[in-house]
Amino acid sequence: MKSCITLSLVPSLRGGPWILWDELQVGLRKAADFGFEAVELFTAEPVAGKPNELAQLLNQYELTLGAVGTGAGKVLHGLTLTDKDPSIRKKAKEFVTQMITFGADFNAPAIIGSMQGNHGDGVSAEEANEYLAEALNELGEQAAQRGTFLIYEPLNRYETNLFNRFEPAANFLDNLDTSGVRLLADLFHMNIEERDLASSLRAGARHLGHVHFADSNRRPIGCGHTNVQPIAQTLKDLNYQGCISAEAFDWPDPDSAARQTIDSYNKFFGNES
Repeated sequence: MKSCITLSLVPSLRGGPWILWDELQVGLRKAADFGFEAVELFTAEPVAGKPNELAQLLNQYELTLGAVGTGAGKVLHGLTLTDKDPSIRKKAKEFVTQMITFGADFNAPAIIGSMQGNHGDGVSAEEANEYLAEALNELGEQAAQRGTFLIYEPLNRYETNLFNRFEPAANFLDNLDTSGVRLLADLFHMNIEERDLASSLRAGARHLGHVHFADSNRRPIGCGHTNVQPIAQTLKDLNYQGCISAEAFDWPDPDSAARQTIDSYNKFFGNES
């Protein structure tokens, strides 16, 4: 397993669930100083810094790129993969394709969370699932051809009405034509939707590809009431080899949140990293 911290490079979204908000070089330096092994980037477009800057800085600070988020496609550009307008769905896929290419240059997967969209407003649940499957098949194959994979994230009921729970999302992936899509287990979302987080992880373990490490209130682990020990033990039992990435609020401030996160990671996973 690999410790990972989120870094947003979109100042207009300050207050969202990302721990570090600094300029690229400062953020990567802080990630390394706090002892993280990887960084998950949230960017407005498929670029970070000047040409070649990201590669140079990752090498300088001995970090890897854990994943890239695509959420700006929804929150900044209004694009989702299940929109009733086929031209918007097309633009959404094009945006994700660009993010896949951006991440793949660093062997990092792209994450589809909010860009999945919803059913309603003229789109039935069945139609939305068809649109989503079509997009994941296409984009998952693109990721696989570039030597990485695509990550699909079940979200809680307040953010999507598609897939809220881990096992149904895993069953959905079973029926895709591509093997290039994996699931993201976000502990914050799962805390809302799952009866038993560890059992849900085991039920969908065949597709597990990424973990978001946040407490029940989306603050850093240790600042809420999530019982992390059985979750951590399950991930060890599954021999999970991916990132444990802190997508959490920067509470009470970014540095304190980063310190709390790495301390929690070391407490639960340090002997496995």
